[in-house]
Amino acid sequence: MLTHKSIIANVSAVMLQLGETAPSSNDTMLSFLPLAHMFERCCQVGLYMTGGRVGFFQGDIRNLSDDFKTLKPTVIPCVPRLLNRMYDKIQEEANSSKIKKLLLNMAIESKKSEIEKDIIRNNSIWDWTVLKPIQDKLGGRLRLIVVGSAPIAGHILTFLRCALGCVIVVGYGQTECVAPCTLTTPGDTSVDNVGPPIPCCRIKLVDVPDMNYFASEGKGEVCVQGLTVFQGYLKDTEKTESTVDKDGWLHTGDIGMWLANGSLTIVDRKKHIFKLQQGEYVAPEKIENIYLRCPYVCQVFVHGDSLKACVVGIVVPEMENVMQWCKEKNISGEWNKVCQNQEVKEFILDEMTKIGKKSGLKS
Repeated sequence: MLTHKSIIANVSAVMLQLGETAPSSNDTMLSFLPLAHMFERCCQVGLYMTGGRVGFFQGDIRNLSDDFKTLKPTVIPCVPRLLNRMYDKIQEEANSSKIKKLLLNMAIESKKSEIEKDIIRNNSIWDWTVLKPIQDKLGGRLRLIVVGSAPIAGHILTFLRCALGCVIVVGYGQTECVAPCTLTTPGDTSVDNVGPPIPCCRIKLVDVPDMNYFASEGKGEVCVQGLTVFQGYLKDTEKTESTVDKDGWLHTGDIGMWLANGSLTIVDRKKHIFKLQQGEYVAPEKIENIYLRCPYVCQVFVHGDSLKACVVGIVVPEMENVMQWCKEKNISGEWNKVCQNQEVKEFILDEMTKIGKKSGLKS
């Protein structure tokens, strides 16, 4: 249960954190995320508060590129999954030509050096000659992207900041505290954190001895207190009391770590972990988020049992990318048949294994 007071406090705090980059009456936002999510709702409230405009997509995510070109938004809330696909498309097109790849790399390196000097623009020579087609696919006027709901890979975040020539901030939070409780600041170009707390709430870390995380070492479960904390779960007192303690601290279930600059980074997950037969703790969401970085994977579900020695996973392939690979390998057939092809299965598994090893998975 969330109050109007909590929502206004949260949105106002985010606007304050964004400073001069915050939405104004001159901005237009494209709404395409589910309206049931507080992240999307709060972004809309922010535009309404300042007299901005909100346009809604047609309802079919496959036509989203047409919606961008028609509305030409200046602000969008976004999730990492969409940004990952955008990155993959850009790289796929660039890899079709050595000259394209060379020019793109040169453009990104040049823009990266500017961003490190806090210069964010889309009117450089590289923007006009190499990056403009990428920017035009999102309407050509984008100046602010707010990313939330899941972690985003650092190299993708840096690449898109360069390619799009706009401010991209990353937030962390959950519905129980309205939306974000931390948010990166517009001038921060680092990619290893979710920013400092927003002005309307306080954050502390508490010990999680079972997982060897201790607040004295700057690591622990993230707890939130302030105006944005929810009133409780409807007609579920027991669950409410297990989530919010007697002092009003919301226990998120996420493991965080403070960085030297006062920003928070999320390193693990306390909730939804289980122990395998040999006593090893497994955080399935962490594994799922790693494998979702694979361009040939659309969805992943990881399941384990304390009576078993290993975990199992169900993978839904990314149809477009897999079919493109099959075309290159002269593998034909309908989608159902392709999914049963042993060569395709082995290829996807190999790609997932590479991503897993690169990200530090040890099995």
